[in-house]
Amino acid sequence: MGAAVFFGCAGIAFGPAAALVLLTVAAEPLRVIVLVAGAFFWLLSLLAASLLWFVAVQLSGREDAALLLLGAAAAVLLQELCRKADEGLATLSEDGQSPMSLRQMAYVSGLSFGIISGIFSISNILADSAGPGTVGIHGDSPYYFITSAFLTMALVLLHTFWGIIFFDACERRRAGGLGLVVGSHLLTSGLTFLNPCYEATLGPIFILTLCTGLWAFGTAGGSFRNVLKCLSCKQEPEGQVMLYSALQVPPEE
Repeated sequence: MGAAVFFGCAGIAFGPAAALVLLTVAAEPLRVIVLVAGAFFWLLSLLAASLLWFVAVQLSGREDAALLLLGAAAAVLLQELCRKADEGLATLSEDGQSPMSLRQMAYVSGLSFGIISGIFSISNILADSAGPGTVGIHGDSPYYFITSAFLTMALVLLHTFWGIIFFDACERRRAGGLGLVVGSHLLTSGLTFLNPCYEATLGPIFILTLCTGLWAFGTAGGSFRNVLKCLSCKQEPEGQVMLYSALQVPPEE
């Protein structure tokens, strides 16, 4: 039973991310490099947040809820600061001849932030899910593991969407977009403090994920018409084929 819970929760948490990596990143070496670079920047933010937390605990001599809230907010701000550093690195590498556009870099960078963040948030939970033990035997919620998996999946997708919106806001110099990204990140982190009241956590976070995903889709240039065109699998008009067939080799003299 422990193995089934482990692989099931791991599939829920990282299934969409694994599909995105295999379909859109793995075949392009440059995208893999950007994926690793984004994970490195997130790890830098984690290191900075850990040092800040250690110093705060040593100076205050306490670890109450207020300090935990401040630590979570500081960690969010440090993550967004490292996202800005990653965006600056992508901007410097953009010379007009790069095989990756800034939007593609934003997508891959956001995906890397989400994957590495999800790994650190659920790795210990997955280790405990493999057993031995029974969830809820002391009156706790029996949905702890599966709820954590769904929250991790939402977090991975949110980071991907935030990366797209963040890079676009930096490129267009839109402070409102940056503020909404940071604000929604703080809101998501704050909602997790409502656990184990999972109905008050999962619902709002998934609604936020859906809204942020639609926002990122529009930011990336997507439209409802393109979605319908993709789902209908319509072929290109024959006139475009005739345009290529009309090209003739000039006769030799």
